Amino acid sequence: MKNIGVMNYLKISLQHALYLLHHGMLEDANRNLSQAETWRYGEKSSSQEVLINLIQAYKGLLQYYIWSKKKMELSQLDEDDYAYNTASQNMLNHSWKTSINLCALIQIPGVWDPFVKSYVEMLEFYGDQDGAREVLTNYAYDEKFPSNPNAHIYLYNFLKREKAPREKLISVLKILYQIVPSHKLMLEFHRLLRKSENEEHHKLGLEVLFGVLDFAGCTKNITAWKYLAKYLRQTLMGSHLAWVQEEWNSRKNWWPSFHFSYFLAKSDWKEDKALACEKALVAGLLLGKGCRYFRNISKQDHQVLKKKIKQMKKSVKKYSIVNPGL
Repeated sequence: MKNIGVMNYLKISLQHALYLLHHGMLEDANRNLSQAETWRYGEKSSSQEVLINLIQAYKGLLQYYIWSKKKMELSQLDEDDYAYNTASQNMLNHSWKTSINLCALIQIPGVWDPFVKSYVEMLEFYGDQDGAREVLTNYAYDEKFPSNPNAHIYLYNFLKREKAPREKLISVLKILYQIVPSHKLMLEFHRLLRKSENEEHHKLGLEVLFGVLDFAGCTKNITAWKYLAKYLRQTLMGSHLAWVQEEWNSRKNWWPSFHFSYFLAKSDWKEDKALACEKALVAGLLLGKGCRYFRNISKQDHQVLKKKIKQMKKSVKKYSIVNPGL
């Protein structure tokens, strides 16, 4: 190690420790990190300080791993057993050491997902809900930290476990929506918005569904199509044609070929008839009964889906934004 130069010692020690961790050599990695943690050369620079914090944090992550194993062992013991008290005390010792090592790092602006998750899990385990909430709130909202979708996901899941008010959950997911509009939590976001008494939330609920289906990875998401088919119909029944037109105007030039081509109608029907029916209702409401996707699905003769297709035709005839009422 001496031959590589003292200036790079910390960086290479960290890389070596990560290599050892990757290969399951936990004791060697811990020893390597402990040596690097106490190493100093000359006046401490800001970059050196960050590396030291990172080394301490990885050491904390190792201690968290040991703590997790002890937690699992503890769950299998009887609370009246003497071994339970010993194991519980060992866990507490490891959590204290881990907290010291992790706490310093997560104060520094950066993306520290595994460290934050580990620290919060321990805080929650010992009943420090306020501490866990503070850590997650700072991680999500502190402007010094880079934009990070996971920070908002962690905060949302924590608040959900706490049974926080719907408005609070909506406020967290609203930021996640702005960062990753195709995230799987957006369907949950839509449900929260739909249940709200705020009309602006109802309007946003429609926008969120369109936003999810803008992405290629979501085109076969039957839940998203079910939600959109149902919500489009409800929105039009509720005399909010302007909401639908606002969303459709920016998509009418590319959604027809992206979602509603004749080829897709045939392949969707072949692969997933339930999906095809949901999409056909959306296509008919947005493009009218002349839409090739809608026409193809509506003429299918399927005994099980016969009633659904009949209802779909009625809805399109009554509520389509193209020649409504015809």
